[in-house]
Amino acid sequence: MFGLVDCNNFYVSCERVFRPDLQRHPVVVLSNNDGCLIALSPEAKALGLKRGDVFFQVRGVLERYGVMVFSSNYTLYGDMSRRVMWLLSEFTPRLEVYSIDEAFLDLSGMGDGTSLTAYGERIVRTVGRGTGIPVSMGIAPTRTLAKIGSKFAKRYRGYHGCCVIDSASKRETALRLTPVSEVWGIGHRMSERLRTFGIHTAWDFSQMKAERVRRNFSITGLRTWRELRGEACISVEELPVNKTLCTSRSFAAGGLNTLSALEEAVAGFAAETVRKLRKQAAATRSLIVFAHTSMFRRDQPTDYLQGTQQFAVPTASLPEITSAALQVLRSTWKSEQYHYKKAGIIASDICRQRDILPDLFDRVNRTKQESLQRAIDAVNQRYGQNALHCAVQSGGHFADCLRADHKSPAYTTSLSDIIRVR
Repeated sequence: MFGLVDCNNFYVSCERVFRPDLQRHPVVVLSNNDGCLIALSPEAKALGLKRGDVFFQVRGVLERYGVMVFSSNYTLYGDMSRRVMWLLSEFTPRLEVYSIDEAFLDLSGMGDGTSLTAYGERIVRTVGRGTGIPVSMGIAPTRTLAKIGSKFAKRYRGYHGCCVIDSASKRETALRLTPVSEVWGIGHRMSERLRTFGIHTAWDFSQMKAERVRRNFSITGLRTWRELRGEACISVEELPVNKTLCTSRSFAAGGLNTLSALEEAVAGFAAETVRKLRKQAAATRSLIVFAHTSMFRRDQPTDYLQGTQQFAVPTASLPEITSAALQVLRSTWKSEQYHYKKAGIIASDICRQRDILPDLFDRVNRTKQESLQRAIDAVNQRYGQNALHCAVQSGGHFADCLRADHKSPAYTTSLSDIIRVR
């Protein structure tokens, strides 16, 4: 049996922990540079607001209904996530952290459905009391079914935060009520194709013939089909990596018009790209660097920069990727007359590090490079993200162009921001 713990409205919940006056009050959290809405409380959703809404376009609605607005505070969210995961690790010998607000627990051998329900409710209460973050939990024979169970636990209060799928009848009921597009591992393209076959629910998909699934979908689709039928065959480590990773950001005010400022930004994007690659034990074969001016400013000249760098051997090395990104940027740079409003890096043709084949003519000492990167990872894990970074990231020009007008204090990681009680 596997458990999936999912934090409810995680970013919003993190803000509410230190602002109890915001309970049952509409709250939204903005993306980097206060661009758009990325997290909403149920009260904010009830007002018709949606994730992805542009901030300045819905500002009137936010002000009219007194919605509380926060800029992204990833330092706070990361530390609260660490606290949640630490508490969860007390309940199982094996914890698989899936994302900042989700984790799988191996509950094998811990009793039947009745005892697992009590155990799950205890986990939910412990995390809620210990961190202030409300969570929902699903328990089932497979990870995919556990994900479905967590959605039911979040949706229906009668489950008291924990939904256990431990019988064929419960599995059938849950699958019949779950649209196939909401199943973990089934993306938009696959769900659209399933609809052409007349498959609309998870139950419909689970009743397809194995040969038909194998013939029309990838091995991942077949594994999902088997998981929905109660056969555990997917682990977090075996999930396919994203073929493309994009790290980008819009700049406040007039944008960036100097090469040094844009270099600092691109180096920061490179560091974030490396962090994402390392997190999923992957590497990239191709890097695209881009920057463009505002499409709304008619009083300024427009421009679009783009360049590509191919790697002979896939890499996830910070020095190598940063150097390549800066080389592309410098080769495409034109003039300071252009004010670039947005820039970013796209890592494509991504593969697992274990699948990389060595190149006989490779001029890079990969063993030494990996040792250096592990040392960088260890320092940053201990002292904080980007505690050890490339010198080009230290100019300070880029930080001045980022907007975070509604950012909350770093309550748990900064002595000067510790909450004071009167």
